Amino acid sequence: MQRKLRQWRDEPYMMYFFLGLQILLFLVMTLFGGSQNSNVLVFFGAKVNILIQQGQWWRLIMPIFLHSGLMHIAVNSVTLYFIGMQIESLFGHWRFTLIYLLSGIVGNIASFVFNMGISVGASTALFGLFGAFFMLVEAFRQNTAIRAMGQQFALFIVLNLAFDLFNPGIDLAGHVGGLLGGFLVANIVGVPRIRSVSVLRRIITLIILVLASGIFLYMGFTN
Repeated sequence: MQRKLRQWRDEPYMMYFFLGLQILLFLVMTLFGGSQNSNVLVFFGAKVNILIQQGQWWRLIMPIFLHSGLMHIAVNSVTLYFIGMQIESLFGHWRFTLIYLLSGIVGNIASFVFNMGISVGASTALFGLFGAFFMLVEAFRQNTAIRAMGQQFALFIVLNLAFDLFNPGIDLAGHVGGLLGGFLVANIVGVPRIRSVSVLRRIITLIILVLASGIFLYMGFTN
């Protein structure tokens, strides 16, 4: 019994939960008229700036779980599976959950300020996981295994951002916001399975995250 409990604790069950949730919502949207139908996207909670300004704050959260089109959901699901599995194993379940959700929200706040269009997708949260990798490399650069892991993903992240620059349909602001959000949140929650982050570093990072989020929200609501 204890062995089974240990195996369950080691499973990336939060990654599976988020993966299942986004696939479920994609299927439901398909039944309601299609995931590429703008009316369906708005109904299910897509980021729409004017509606957020009217008080529909959940539109900064729901886009994390919504996708437009089969390719969109497929690419993000595969990315979440492989990257999420590693991040959850390194940070633990609740820290992974905070990184994923908060970086997704930060990315959507950035999109709220700099992108006037409708926006959906887990990419803001996925870039937050990339940001968590950057935090690992920056904070624990003496660890050769972490450094090698970070180098493997650095090229992938750079290529994704470069693709964003040359694709007008991509929410670059959301991706960059998620990347920075993930880096900051990872510093706040720390990585106990490797080595703890200093209290001072956590406090400073928390202040930066709160101030930056507040400033960007103010900009979004007064834009």
